[in-house]
Amino acid sequence: MGADHTRPAPSAPPGVRRILVATVVPLFVATVIAALVLWPWDSPETDPGTEPPRHHGTVTRVVTEPCPPAPETPEGTPGAAGGPCGTVTVRVDDGPDAGQQVETPVPDGPGAPTVAVGDEIILVELTDPADPSASTYNIAEHQRGKPLVWLVVLFAAAIVAFGRWRGLAALAGLAASFAVLLAFVLPGISAGQPPLLVAVVGAALIMFVVLYLTHGVTAQTSVAVLGTLGSLVLTGLLGTIATAATHLTGYGSEDATTLSMFQADVDLHGLLLAGIIIGSLGVLDDVTVTQAATVTELAHANPELSRRQLYRAATRVGRAHIASTVNTIVLAYAGASLPVLLLLTADSRAVTQILTSEFLAQEIVRSAVATLGLIAAVPLTTGLAAVVTTAGRRRAAPADADATPAPPVPRPAPDRAEALEALSAPRAGNTSPATPDGWPDRDRSTDAAW
Repeated sequence: MGADHTRPAPSAPPGVRRILVATVVPLFVATVIAALVLWPWDSPETDPGTEPPRHHGTVTRVVTEPCPPAPETPEGTPGAAGGPCGTVTVRVDDGPDAGQQVETPVPDGPGAPTVAVGDEIILVELTDPADPSASTYNIAEHQRGKPLVWLVVLFAAAIVAFGRWRGLAALAGLAASFAVLLAFVLPGISAGQPPLLVAVVGAALIMFVVLYLTHGVTAQTSVAVLGTLGSLVLTGLLGTIATAATHLTGYGSEDATTLSMFQADVDLHGLLLAGIIIGSLGVLDDVTVTQAATVTELAHANPELSRRQLYRAATRVGRAHIASTVNTIVLAYAGASLPVLLLLTADSRAVTQILTSEFLAQEIVRSAVATLGLIAAVPLTTGLAAVVTTAGRRRAAPADADATPAPPVPRPAPDRAEALEALSAPRAGNTSPATPDGWPDRDRSTDAAW
């Protein structure tokens, strides 16, 4: 669902534009100031020496062989994996051993890559602590750079081919979103700043840049900006209340637990709220832009609609939009947490205990809070759009205010006989045969005439 942006929206009256500027500009300035205050100027840099060197390589030979027998283990104890075993010959493409052939064991274990001759892979160089001069190579994973580049090129080409200049603007907005996330949100949270505050400020920055860049600097876009910002703040408040009421700690996933081991100063509870804010932003933009555009198009199609009629008609569109978007949000969270949901069938506990556990309660709170924020965005944005669209309307007044308007002249009653005679008379240049009663042949096709 979307709006037709090929025709520019009607210009708002000067007074309305001044009010929107006086509202939006201070909010933008406050967002920029908050971003500068929270900016991670002294964020710690990762020490590159802690990670083993990684090099590109190409598989030239794969030799598999039977695995040696596993040592006997007590009954009931899981034994060793049954393979695969063998060696892989790899040509090193960069690093100190570039051009040389090295042998590595066949990757084994959960999630190990399956390699074949010609595959481009990533080698990890491991140094023997007892002899630093001796090193071995292991295959870590496949190189994914080329497939990802082609996928991104196809993605960008499709957007530009369909959206043209607006598609280019959308790509620029997407790049700006990633720039804000990578340069401000993630480093700010890593530096120990409050995750919820960083997420709200970062989402506001993304919103200002993306909406105005993609949809232009118009009153309609400003209404979408105000509706999105209000819904984001409400989503943050609802998320804070919901996570406090359910006593969520943020340790509901293995990733969060691993992060706490590497960065103990990260507020995982705040990180959970930040994820809700960032995850809701994309869908909020869609809803608010659609509602603002719907009100504008309805007012353009029928300028006689009152503010209340515009609000009711656009709200009906919003209800249909929300009905489909709610399912989108829930399925998006469910798809991202599919391994967690599979525990419902593997866990021996009661279903009620699993649903109220930390990891599933966290996903329920995410979906519910994001949906409530979306529902609030529809009346908020629609109401603002209806006020802005109908502001400045002036009904035409008569030339002489004291003069009594002339009564409407009644239309003459139609003469049935004259109407039938006019319909039955042959048209100029019409040579088609007529029936005895004067009507054209009813079996003759009229497609050519129309």
